[in-house]
Amino acid sequence: MSIKEMIREHPQVGADYNEELGEAVKHAMYCAAICNSCADACSAEEMAMQKCIRLCLDCSDICTATYRVATRRTAGNVPVLKAMLQTCIDACEACEAECSKHDNAHCKRCAQMCRECADDCRKALETMKDHA
Repeated sequence: MSIKEMIREHPQVGADYNEELGEAVKHAMYCAAICNSCADACSAEEMAMQKCIRLCLDCSDICTATYRVATRRTAGNVPVLKAMLQTCIDACEACEAECSKHDNAHCKRCAQMCRECADDCRKALETMKDHA
């Protein structure tokens, strides 16, 4: 099952489907899960990882909220969606910057996912119309 297909099949989307937004939704879903997992892995590390854990959890929650808002296409709320995409970019950039400081595999993977998610959200913002 594909979230992008689900969005495309929405009765109010049709030919107005935005591939970049679909990709941003998909990566926000992945990023939410990876950041959540990274925060848990950080809590098992012997070194103090409080800042990383906090940023990962914030990013996970923001990515979750972003993909949830972006998958609702009825009577599109474009200003809120644009704000969510920008907030997701900001959270991903902060999390990526912190995770990039750490040498463990889970933080490296998280940093990469955050980069990809931020890039996709940026592309989606650039292509969005003023209507859903």
